[in-house]
Amino acid sequence: MSRTITFNRLREIKDMLPQGGVRSIAQRLSLKEETVRNYFGGWNYDRGESIGVHMEQGPDGGLVTFDDTTILELAEEMIQA
Repeated sequence: MSRTITFNRLREIKDMLPQGGVRSIAQRLSLKEETVRNYFGGWNYDRGESIGVHMEQGPDGGLVTFDDTTILELAEEMIQA
């Protein structure tokens, strides 16, 4: 299921993760930490990958559409816990 949010909201979610949250998500999904960081707007493709994130310029940092929302959903669960 795809989902679209603003880039600024995506960064807020990343910033609200508990310490070690990116590492925890990466371990749970058997991904590199840099791949998870790239999902949240990072650009380190030498050490991580891009996975189904599409960015479009616009207000509020632009829009981000996700082909796969698994990482986003895990992050939101961690924030609510």
